[in-house]
Amino acid sequence: MEEIQNPKTSKHALNFGILLGVVSVALSVTLYALNMQFEGGWFVTLISIAITTVILALAMAQFKKENQGWLSLSEALKLGLGAALIAGLISAIYQLVLTQVIDPEYMNKLADFQYQKMIESNPEMTQEQLDMSVNMMKKFSSPYIVFPVTIIMSLFFGFIISMILGLIMKKQPAQN
Repeated sequence: MEEIQNPKTSKHALNFGILLGVVSVALSVTLYALNMQFEGGWFVTLISIAITTVILALAMAQFKKENQGWLSLSEALKLGLGAALIAGLISAIYQLVLTQVIDPEYMNKLADFQYQKMIESNPEMTQEQLDMSVNMMKKFSSPYIVFPVTIIMSLFFGFIISMILGLIMKKQPAQN
């Protein structure tokens, strides 16, 4: 009698997490190359969410196919959070390499961009308020904060998207 082996969520999480991380970095590199890294706004956020959703849906569909058509909500969450963690680590490492090696002036450029945006959107702000805002942003732009926040945000969005996809795609054997 042939024994059926259940697929492991960890294998799929690793493979699709690497894929999601590489695609996310590719999007960031493209924006950087086009000098649009600071101007993305909601459009880039929507693209990132769409990419994450598609890749996690593919991961769950692949897992479901290898698992005789079955997918539980807990498997979907494990798969999605695992992939989000791997992708978050890859993205955070890329951010560190970008800001510390490739473009050490990146954070200063970001601060200048934010400064100009604040002036445009709040022309009544005093110089003291502008300086205080920029100093606060610089404090939160340190690698010690950016690295964990990148991972936490990846896990947060991974959880939400996995929960929704898991609820849509789940299929479990009937209980007797």
